[in-house]
Amino acid sequence: MQYDSPRTSPVFFLCERSPSLISPRGAAHTHNFAETLPTEMSVKIFGELDAESLCSASRTCKLWHHIIEESDQLWRGQCLLVAAVCQREVDSDRRDGLSWKVTLVRNFTRSRLKSDWLRGRYSSVRSAEELVGRKMTPLDAETWGEILQAELDR
Repeated sequence: MQYDSPRTSPVFFLCERSPSLISPRGAAHTHNFAETLPTEMSVKIFGELDAESLCSASRTCKLWHHIIEESDQLWRGQCLLVAAVCQREVDSDRRDGLSWKVTLVRNFTRSRLKSDWLRGRYSSVRSAEELVGRKMTPLDAETWGEILQAELDR
């Protein structure tokens, strides 16, 4: 295969086992950073992703999946972002001995929903039909108290 375009940079096909980067001179190179870097460096790179991107990256290849799934550091970082909105829930799950990843999964949707309520996204909803297609999750009484107080303050 000849590399024809002089202005296009080399293309990486991530997570394939055989080298697939073709340089302008036709030389093949290793392309998966996780294969060449220490795991700690890969974790730092993955740590720059948000929760949704991290989940997508974990589906890229077996090596990425293993690194991401086994890193408490990655899930802890994402979970602390969720804890900014759902501190009680995160603290409760951690006291119950749940892993950072499980705690994140349990509280991710709840944190998004709670943020939307607190920002007033649902302040002018007039009927249930306006919420069709919107993912809802149970909220505890204290959270509803926060939401009601935010509505009163608006």
